[in-house]
Amino acid sequence: MSADIKIVSPDDHLVEPADLWTKRLPQRYHEAGPHIVRLKGRMDPSVTNDVAFIEDEDGREADVWHFEDQRIPIPMISAAAGYEVDELRTEPITYDDMRPGCYRPADRLADMDIAGIEASACFPNTLVRFCGQRFLYAKDKELARLCVEAYNDFQIDEWAAGSNGRLIPLGIIPLWDVELAAKEVERVAAKGMRAVCFSELPSRLDLPSIHSGYWDPFFAACERNDVGIMLHIGSSSSLTKSSPDSPHVVTSALMAVNCTIALVDWLFSAKLIQFPKLKLAFAEAQAGWIPYYLQRVDEVWHDRRGWGGVHPLLTDPPSTQVPGRVYFSTFGDPVAFRILDLVGPDQLMFETDYPHNDTNWPHSLEVANKATEGLDDETKRKVLATNARRFFGMD
Repeated sequence: MSADIKIVSPDDHLVEPADLWTKRLPQRYHEAGPHIVRLKGRMDPSVTNDVAFIEDEDGREADVWHFEDQRIPIPMISAAAGYEVDELRTEPITYDDMRPGCYRPADRLADMDIAGIEASACFPNTLVRFCGQRFLYAKDKELARLCVEAYNDFQIDEWAAGSNGRLIPLGIIPLWDVELAAKEVERVAAKGMRAVCFSELPSRLDLPSIHSGYWDPFFAACERNDVGIMLHIGSSSSLTKSSPDSPHVVTSALMAVNCTIALVDWLFSAKLIQFPKLKLAFAEAQAGWIPYYLQRVDEVWHDRRGWGGVHPLLTDPPSTQVPGRVYFSTFGDPVAFRILDLVGPDQLMFETDYPHNDTNWPHSLEVANKATEGLDDETKRKVLATNARRFFGMD
C-alpha cells in the first residue's frame, strides 16, 4: 500500500469522561445528572438489553454511572483496547483499567498514530448508548435535553476541537421530540458538526418508524445543513436472536441482520427520494450481504408494484438510491472486498471500532492491507479514506 494511504474510520467509540456532565449541567442537576461513583459489585445478569450494576462488597471495584435512579457500569468489552482476546470479560471496570485513549482526546490521537489512522468519528458508548437511547427514557425530559446538548458540545468543543480535524464530532438528538431533534441538528451544524446518530430501527424503541412521516422535520434539517445520518448496529437497543436460549455468539454472528432490515426499510420508504440530498451511513454493518439485498429489493419492486404497497415516489428500482447516498462500513469483511464491484467501491468504508472488543487496533493498517490486497491504490484509498472523507464533508 502507498505510504500516504491512512484510514479514516467512520465507526469508533469514546468512553464518556467522568466529568462530561458535571462540568456542563446546571448545579441543580448534578445529583440526578450523569456522574461517576466508584463502587464494588458486579453486573446484573437479569438485564439483557442493557447493562446494570449490583453492589456487592465481595465484587470488583468499578466506576459506575449514576443517572436518575439508574446505575450503569462500564463493561471491559466496551473499553477493550490494549487487552488480549483471552483477557476480555463482560465485567465492570474503572477508568484506571482503561487505556487513556478511550476517554482523552490527546491519548486517542496517539493511539491513532500507532495504527495508521488519519481520522476517526466516535459514537457514544455504554452510558449514552449508540444513538442516545439513554436519554430517551429519562424521567426528567428537561434534564435529558440538557444532557444531549452537553454531550454534543463536548464532542465539538473538547473532543474534536484540538485535533486539527482528525477527531470528527458525532452527535446525538432528543429522540423523544422530533421538533427538538431538528433544532438540535440546526444548532450543532452551526458549530461545525457534520453527522448525527439515529436508530437503525426506531420502532424497536417504541418510536414512530421512518415510514410514518414523523421524522421528516429531522430528515429535512439534516438535508438542509448537509448533516449525515449514522446508523449503528444495536442503536435500536435490540439484536437478532434465533431463540431465547441461544448463546451470545449466535447473536453476534447475526449482527448484520438489523442493518439488512433497516436498509430495506429506507429504500422502500422513499425518504431518499423525498429528501434528495440526504445521506446515510451504516456502521458495523459489514457488507458481503449488500449485493443480494440490492437485487432483491429491485426484484420485489418490479414484481409487486401492483399490490405490495410500493411508495408512489418509487418510479425507479430502489437500488438506484444507493450510489452516492448510502454508505456501509466494515472492519475487514473479506467477502465484501472480493465482490467490491457489486458492493460499490464508492460506498464502502473501513472502520477500526476502537476501543470495543471487535477492534482491529493496534493492527488496523495491517488488517486494512490484507483486506484490500489485490486492489489498486486508487480503490484502496477510496475504501480506507476517501469515501469516509466525502461522507463527513472533510474535503
